[in-house]
Amino acid sequence: MAGKVRIVTDSAADIPAEVRERLGISVVPCKVIFGEETYLDTVTIEIEQFYEKLAQSPSLPTTSQPSPMDFSDVYQRLLAEDANAPILSIHLSAALSGTYQSAVIAQSMIEEKADITVIDSKSASYGYGRRVVRAAEMAQAGEAVERIIEEVERLEKNTELYFLVESLDYLQKGGRIGKASAFIGSILNIKPILSLDPEGVVQAVDKVRGSKKAMQRIVDLLAQSFGDEPVHATMAWSYHKETAEELGELIKSRFNVQSMDKARIGSTIGTHTGPGTSAVFMHRL
Repeated sequence: MAGKVRIVTDSAADIPAEVRERLGISVVPCKVIFGEETYLDTVTIEIEQFYEKLAQSPSLPTTSQPSPMDFSDVYQRLLAEDANAPILSIHLSAALSGTYQSAVIAQSMIEEKADITVIDSKSASYGYGRRVVRAAEMAQAGEAVERIIEEVERLEKNTELYFLVESLDYLQKGGRIGKASAFIGSILNIKPILSLDPEGVVQAVDKVRGSKKAMQRIVDLLAQSFGDEPVHATMAWSYHKETAEELGELIKSRFNVQSMDKARIGSTIGTHTGPGTSAVFMHRL
């Protein structure tokens, strides 16, 4: 008889610590590298420490995905606890990182011993962190793995995310956008409204001048998809929360928001977007 489904993700999902602990979510940390120093995201470096180091560092940090062995160790630990429990492992977009591929390799190393499903979220941060949380809630309620996967896939199809960055330099230096785009944006105070395409690649949806207009444009874009449908929204920010809070108020005044929560953008995603990032993740209920 199958045991209760175990949920695994990586630290780029930006799930708050208290939520991870309450729902029993196993998190494999990504690595954040400042010069010669390597840290494990959420393990040996916390969010506040990361942004303090980012502000002081003479050069930008880099990131590295967990190794297949990192995933294998977690899978083996869960199997030791309950060999009959299916494992559902949901990860950062394969278009942005090798994290998903590491999980797939780990799965292939032990596939004869366990029921392991690895999912490429094609998303980032709480864009898939919310799916992980929902999966864990269902797992705690004793739902079958097939039903949980159906819900994860439903959320993927019904979630939209938009984010704003204070500076395009981080995305440019990380290879996510071109140098010319970053230069023009900084000179003209142009705020690109960013999202992820269906394959999980960063894309500019629109460009407006100034934060206020950018926030209103995000509301307009979300309205095209959700109208007056009941929705859940998550507001997220990296270091400064004012823009995210202001955007959250706009969203609450415009949409049929049944629930709203908050998340911090952690070290892995923050390395590539910078300290001035604000984001909204919304899905229909």
